[in-house]
Amino acid sequence: MASTFGTNIKISIFGESHGMGIGVVIDGLPAGEKLDVDALQKEMNRRAPGNDPTATPRRESDIPEICSGILEDTTTGAPLCAVIENANTRSVDYERMSRLPRPGHADYTGAVRYNGFNDVRGGGHFSGRLTAPLTFAGAVCKQILARRGVTIGGHIYAIGNLYDRPFDMLRVHPEDLRRLTQMQFPLNNPAMESQMRALVEQAHSDGDSVGGIVEVAAVGVPAGVGSPMFGGVENVLSSIVFGVPAVKGVEFGAGFNVTRMRGSECNDPFTIEHDKVVTTQNNSGGILGGISSGMPIVMRAAIKPTPSIASKQHTVDLREKRDAILAINGRHDPCIVPRALPAIEAAVAIGIADLMKEVGKL
Repeated sequence: MASTFGTNIKISIFGESHGMGIGVVIDGLPAGEKLDVDALQKEMNRRAPGNDPTATPRRESDIPEICSGILEDTTTGAPLCAVIENANTRSVDYERMSRLPRPGHADYTGAVRYNGFNDVRGGGHFSGRLTAPLTFAGAVCKQILARRGVTIGGHIYAIGNLYDRPFDMLRVHPEDLRRLTQMQFPLNNPAMESQMRALVEQAHSDGDSVGGIVEVAAVGVPAGVGSPMFGGVENVLSSIVFGVPAVKGVEFGAGFNVTRMRGSECNDPFTIEHDKVVTTQNNSGGILGGISSGMPIVMRAAIKPTPSIASKQHTVDLREKRDAILAINGRHDPCIVPRALPAIEAAVAIGIADLMKEVGKL
């Protein structure tokens, strides 16, 4: 079971949801990069559980202990290792999962893949808790990228059938992305917050959960980053974004809407602006032929409803080989979307850092 990513900036994530701790090793970071430790913790707090009614009441401080690779808050060039303690576990909630797999979760497939030796407590290594070290690694990359003029941020685009205002893909501004990262419930149209929260609360009251969509943008990525075929920006970003357990779909730019356009509508015309090549629209999401065009990179990720719900569901008893009914007790997110957003931003930051180092831009 290898949870590694990257060619130039490499990360390796370890641990289980209810083990002693979780963490990440980051290899390939440039030396001499000053890190704002307080800013790193703010990014961790955005993802941490127990801070919002839409999230699980499980409380974790999510304070990373940096074990190597940093001296006086500056990268040394050695592998950076950070460990996050698991302090608020309640494994008794999961004793039945080894025999009654949760519908929609990896309990069954994990048991088949690892011959029943997988850790089911809290989902083990399949848990969304493993996005905490991913978020830390992304927060490090965000700070390094910011010094190269790259800003990454996003918003809750949808919860259930309720939608926020999408980004204007032609005019995504760094200050808007920075503002969104300071919001507890990031929206372009804050008037939608009460409706979205009410929808989550209704699902929770029904013993159910709800999913949604996050939209993330990267501004300032120079043209010429990425490769055609298998090393493209879409390939790399999709690969790491799908490492976030709840993600079931990814699209860039106009995404699937391009299927309803003609070429004359879909193509992004070029023009010169301040001696720079730009496009007059951005249906491509800032990527052409797998290579960045210099326009904002915009992508969306579909986040499925949390599979652990209180409502009764049909499953099987793996020991007795019979059908069974499962109702899940414990502490679970009725909606994972707000906490998934910083993890998706982090994944995008790591992917872009990896790509930029490949072409000597990091």
